[in-house]
Amino acid sequence: MSSPIITRKTSIMPTSQTDSFHETTSSFYEAVNIIRQGADLDAATEQLLGQLTQDEKLWLLDGDSDFWVGIAEMSAGYNLKPIVMGEIKRLGIPGLRFSDGPRGVVMGASTAFPVSMARGATWDVEMEERIGVAIGRELRAQGGNFFGGVCINLPRHPAWGRAQETYGEDPILLGEFGAALVRGVQRNAMAVAKHYALNSMENARFKVDVLADEQTLHEAFLPHFRRVVEEGVDGIMTSYNSVNGEWAGQNETLLEGTLRSEWGFEGVTITDFVSGFRDAGLSLRAGLDVEAPMRQQRAQQLPEDLESGRVSWEHVDRAAKRVLRTQLRHYASAREEEPAKEVIFCSEHRKLAREAAATSMVLLKNDAVDGTPVLPLGPEKTNSVALIGRLANLPNTGDHGSSSVRSPEVVTALEGLRNNVPEAQLFTSFEDDPKAAAATAKKAEVAIVVVGYTAEDEGEYIGGDSMLDPDILALFPPFPEGMDPSNLMGAAGAMGSTVGGDRASLRLRPVDEEIIRATAAANPKTVVVVVTAGAVITESWRDTVPAMLVGWYSGSEGGNALTDVLYGKADASGRLPYSIPTTEEHLPYFDRDATSITYDRWFGQRLLDRDGHNPAFPLGYGLSYTTFDISDLTVTQIAADRVTVTTQVTNTGERAGRHVVQLYGSIEAEDFPRRVLLGFKPVNLAPGETKTMEVAGSLRPLQRRANGRFEWAAADVVLEAGAYSGDPKASETSLRLL
Repeated sequence: MSSPIITRKTSIMPTSQTDSFHETTSSFYEAVNIIRQGADLDAATEQLLGQLTQDEKLWLLDGDSDFWVGIAEMSAGYNLKPIVMGEIKRLGIPGLRFSDGPRGVVMGASTAFPVSMARGATWDVEMEERIGVAIGRELRAQGGNFFGGVCINLPRHPAWGRAQETYGEDPILLGEFGAALVRGVQRNAMAVAKHYALNSMENARFKVDVLADEQTLHEAFLPHFRRVVEEGVDGIMTSYNSVNGEWAGQNETLLEGTLRSEWGFEGVTITDFVSGFRDAGLSLRAGLDVEAPMRQQRAQQLPEDLESGRVSWEHVDRAAKRVLRTQLRHYASAREEEPAKEVIFCSEHRKLAREAAATSMVLLKNDAVDGTPVLPLGPEKTNSVALIGRLANLPNTGDHGSSSVRSPEVVTALEGLRNNVPEAQLFTSFEDDPKAAAATAKKAEVAIVVVGYTAEDEGEYIGGDSMLDPDILALFPPFPEGMDPSNLMGAAGAMGSTVGGDRASLRLRPVDEEIIRATAAANPKTVVVVVTAGAVITESWRDTVPAMLVGWYSGSEGGNALTDVLYGKADASGRLPYSIPTTEEHLPYFDRDATSITYDRWFGQRLLDRDGHNPAFPLGYGLSYTTFDISDLTVTQIAADRVTVTTQVTNTGERAGRHVVQLYGSIEAEDFPRRVLLGFKPVNLAPGETKTMEVAGSLRPLQRRANGRFEWAAADVVLEAGAYSGDPKASETSLRLL
């Protein structure tokens, strides 16, 4: 016989200090303490579970706020403080105290780091781990313990509106960066990876059924989730979409099958926020632990489902144990000392944000004008600068959805130039006027044009035909007595807007292209900085300019970082985390309003390779202010599905610089990618310096999935250590797999 669900709760702790649960009389604290002294985690979890009433067990399985109260809070500002799920004061259980991400902590006024795609362009997992530490500190200082910002979905098509939240088009990049962020965050908080699985369409995310066969799933769209599970990620957030005919939040094949049984995941699973499944009982049986972020479908449906026997208390206990075990493991682990609030947006974190932004920027073109490459600039040869374009003085850190960080300050390109090159004479033109741009460009020695996208063009989409459509509204609880439904619906609508979503075009606005051409015609030393998350097709204007830089949504310190790269304080060292085609026709089919779509393993660089299309810029491409040579590739170790190689890397130029050694595997196999990324490692070199680099790689991308198992796709592989995918100057060696 089930008991009624608790309808009111009080907080067990002030939200400003997550560690203040440490009361020696608390059952949760006692369990943490005995685990630290060597007690078995599972036994301690069982003991704590045994102290919960039935009501309290159910309380663990969704958010603590009543639905319409939570909606009203979100309308006033999303995630201003921790969103709490499963706090039980009587036993001192802190609950999952959530903050969104991934460009930083969404709560409060935190540091905005460059978006994840920009960080993927650094190809530097050590830096990503440092960013994770900083994010974890800022989260913990604001009362959070559960970071939902390890976004590792694969952007099958560059039009995906939330491509900025993930790291690149390749499973190895996604997995290694996701694992690095997990390691960093876990020094202060639990880390949650999302969105599981096949989430790479934004406008249709609440209605689309994504179909994929076993090979496509396990070779292309799931390996990075497997990687973060192996790293010990604490939580997995499901996606809104359906996978092979079943909603991801109630998909037993994905949750209890692949995630738990095959990969051995031991953490907690939660839904995406609001309406993350369609059937409360089915979600519980399928292995979904927590309905986030409020009391919605489970609060309405589970008592009856339990009464009827549609679900059992064994299902409840299974989920409750996972929720408790995850928290106990975290609080019993070795963590940093609790940070003070002063860590939020501190100088150390701003410095790291600037370093990451500068390292991420990708130099795609740098032709010579009057015998010298346009970049880097320098005071001795650049006394005047024309700064042009609507984005040149616009704080623009990314979309305005759930990943938006309310940074206290955002340095624009204009402010970056003023801060760092105060002696330069500066001319500006920010309006959408090609004639004004040309007139301004003529006044200066060099022209910098900042163009691209904003939250109006791409990002999270919560529009009238998505979250608030009739099918979704039917999942909402009844309106509370005495409350005006029209006001509540207005509050729900305020959670998002109709801007953003999947991009309608992969090209710049026509007026931006006109401004570029007009500026280049007026000033031969024109540098175009493209603000974007995904690939931008540039064929109609690229040949008119000598220099082009991908500037990304670059965070709080983006303007300072841009100046660092333009003036050579930092080497141009970012490398593309995806390929850029010459035309949309070389990409997979994409319909942002689809209700059903089939995914296969062909996308990005591997699709271009299969079809014999040369990219505008391949995966991993990027220029530097110096030159490099990679030679003498040697295999030093093979262990199971891992390989370690060494190679010689030489800076052959006259400036210090940073290079990224990229390890690829090239094979001949039917219906299989011709070349796949295996590993990578950055290196800093002085002029003329040579270093022996050891690079570790995964051999898993060379395996096929068949009948629930993996097997080698070919007997032999050619290993290539180069500067990008398909680099003709790559150093090579052969390896026998069978």
